[in-house]
Amino acid sequence: MTRASATTSVVLLATTPACRLHCDDTTLLDRIHDQLALLPVRDIQVVSPGGGLGADLRGVAKIARVATGTVVVLPADLVVHTEALASLVEDPAHATMALVSHDAVDGPLRPPVRDDGGVIGAAGSSFHTVPEANATFRGVLQVSEADLATLADMAEELADLAETGKLGPVTAVEAIDLLLVGLVRSGVRVRAVRLGPLHADRVTGQTSAEAAIARLADVDEAQVRLDGAIKSRDGFFATYFVSSWSRHLVRPAARLKLTPNSVTGISIALAVLSAVWFSAGDRAAQVLGAVLLYLSFVLDCLDGQLARYTRTFSPLGAWADGMADRLKEYVVYAGLAFGYAAGVPSGAGGPDGIWYLAAAAMILQVVRHSVDFSYGGAVSDARRVGALWAKPARSLLEPADAARYSAPRQGVLGLAQRMERESITRWVKRIIVLPIGERMALIAVTAAVFNARVTFVALLGWGGVAAAYQLAGRIARSAR
Repeated sequence: MTRASATTSVVLLATTPACRLHCDDTTLLDRIHDQLALLPVRDIQVVSPGGGLGADLRGVAKIARVATGTVVVLPADLVVHTEALASLVEDPAHATMALVSHDAVDGPLRPPVRDDGGVIGAAGSSFHTVPEANATFRGVLQVSEADLATLADMAEELADLAETGKLGPVTAVEAIDLLLVGLVRSGVRVRAVRLGPLHADRVTGQTSAEAAIARLADVDEAQVRLDGAIKSRDGFFATYFVSSWSRHLVRPAARLKLTPNSVTGISIALAVLSAVWFSAGDRAAQVLGAVLLYLSFVLDCLDGQLARYTRTFSPLGAWADGMADRLKEYVVYAGLAFGYAAGVPSGAGGPDGIWYLAAAAMILQVVRHSVDFSYGGAVSDARRVGALWAKPARSLLEPADAARYSAPRQGVLGLAQRMERESITRWVKRIIVLPIGERMALIAVTAAVFNARVTFVALLGWGGVAAAYQLAGRIARSAR
């Protein structure tokens, strides 16, 4: 895996007097320049004051017309943690994203937005209202290469509206806010990147600038980066029995210059050793095999944590990690079945039909993964087609329509939605689907305490319930 290449261009809107303020012996504009120099940014272009809001928007449109790769637009009067900028610039998806916060009320430099589960459903400005707003936009907007033409079109349309007075008394300070409004209302899918404990504040004067810079020191950016490397929506077993301590291995692994792929390789090796010990069949070997399987899963979590911490991603690494999970699980199945059958007289299928049970468990997991991946592929294809011809046409002068966001879901989707509201039921929901952490724990415990036959029966029983639950959910979502 390799570090994100410098394919991102940055447009700095240095159109307000505040960006010339001096703090810590440098201007805010120069400070932003220094922060961007630490990130994989290809070039920085500055839009300086010259002709008001319309001219600023046309300057952004001109740059977007000729840019390649992703483009990040942000105001130079922004005081922000470098880690917050990196969360967009170094994201491997290079998608269209906006930095938002859920911990503060809106204001003149904090326009309201509605975060609909990680996607911005509506964005506001002094002219545009947002029904059911639950977050604020913090001034950093990244636009993917595929959306640059839309950005340019929206910037020019907004410039026309501003210059003809149809947007009311908006000023150049709202240029970035209007660009987000334009993208959202044109149907572009804008991901909401949550600021979390980091800070990003636009300032208007010397006092507010000094206060904002002082607030930056209250946060340990390195710790925030580590916390961000740990999945917040993982399974119960992975969250409480793995990530609770594997997080302490991330920084040492990074210092040793281990790559996520190398960690994945070690994880595979431990799983193979686990299968070898399981194949011995005696109690001591079963216990040792269970311990090795647990450590293999720890490293399976660590490789993703290390990738997110170091922001070293690649399609090959993602593919290898997914394939490794399947390989490790099925090798362990074979080891368990072989150990149970070793030295025991049996008929077809091994003693107690152990090989039939192993094959059935494997087939069930293959079917479950096929359902998941095919559904994910279908959703991705639908979004891709929609991005080309099915974007909703919404005027920049019309209020946002909130009706489709407020209707409660019914049936299976309604049940799942209600379960997410409470901590206990949320964990029950995640456990029901038997994610890989729960499967590894189930295999390790039943193999160490009982035997392989109990392991496979448990996998088939729990896995069957999980498959039915997932299939019902996929059908319900597809029928919306």
